[in-house]
Amino acid sequence: MSKAPSTKWLPGFIALGITWGASFLFIKWGLLTLNSIGVAFMRGAIGGATLLIYCLAIKTRLPHKVRDLGHIAVVALLLNAIPGYLFALGETHVSSVMAGLLNATTPLMTVLVITVGFREQKIDANQAIGVVVGFIGIILVTGAFSGLSSNSWRGVIELLCATLCYGISFPYSRRYVNVLEYSPRALAATQVTTSAIILAPFALLHGITHAAWSAKSIWGILILGAFGTGFAYIWNFRNVRLAGSLIASTVTYITPVVATLLGIWLLKESFKVTQVVGGLLVLLSGALVQKRLTLIRSS
Repeated sequence: MSKAPSTKWLPGFIALGITWGASFLFIKWGLLTLNSIGVAFMRGAIGGATLLIYCLAIKTRLPHKVRDLGHIAVVALLLNAIPGYLFALGETHVSSVMAGLLNATTPLMTVLVITVGFREQKIDANQAIGVVVGFIGIILVTGAFSGLSSNSWRGVIELLCATLCYGISFPYSRRYVNVLEYSPRALAATQVTTSAIILAPFALLHGITHAAWSAKSIWGILILGAFGTGFAYIWNFRNVRLAGSLIASTVTYITPVVATLLGIWLLKESFKVTQVVGGLLVLLSGALVQKRLTLIRSS
C-alpha cells in the first residue's frame, strides 16, 4: 500500500497566505499614524529583529563577508525597502483591494525582466499569451477605461513600480544571493534587517509619523513587521522544505483573495465586478508565465 502524502505543510501554507494577504490591511492601519517611509522602515526593523532573534536562538551563522553583504543589500533594496515604501505610498492613493490585486502582477513583471533585462530565456507562446492576459487584467483591476483620478493613477503607477522591483529582485537574488553558503533563514534575517538600515536615514530625515498612535496603527505595524515581514519568511522556507517550491509558490494565488475579502469586510472598501474579473485574469497570467498552465502544446 502506498503511503498517503504528508500534509504537514498545509497549516504553514494557510498561515502564510492569510498573513501576506492581510498585509495590505495592516499597511492601511499603519498609515493611520505612520507616513509611507515610517511603514516601510518599521516593518523592516520589526521583521529584522524578529528574524535575528530567531537565528540567534537556533545559533544560525549570519553572512559577514563584504561582497556577500553587498549582494544582499541590493536584494534588500529591491525586495524590501523600495517596494515597502511604494506599497505604503500607493495605498495612500488607492484601496487595499486594488493593492492586493496588483501585487499579483509580480510573476508577470518577473518574466518580463528575465526576458528583457537579464536575457536568460525567451518567451514562449503560452508566456506571450500570459503577458497579454496580464495587461488586460491590469486594465480591468485599475478601471483604466472607466476613468481614474490623477491621484488614483499615481497610486497604480507606484504599486506597479513596486512589483517591477520584485521582478528585478528575483533573478538577481537567484544569481547572486541564493548561491551563497548560508541558510535561507540567515539570508532572510540579514536582508530584512539591511532594508531597515537602508531606510533609517530617510526615517530620521523625514520622520516616521504624521498623527498620534492608535490601537489600530500599533497592532497593524506590529503584525505587519513581526508576521508579514518576519515569521512569513520562516513559514515560506518551511513550506518549500516540506511541500517543494512549486506548491509553496502557489501561495501567491491566495494573497489577493485574502486582501480583497479583508478590504471589503474590515475597511468597507468598494469594488467592481470588473476588478474581480481583472484579478482572475492577473492570476491566470501568473499561471501562464510561470508555466503552470499550458494552453498551446508545443509540437
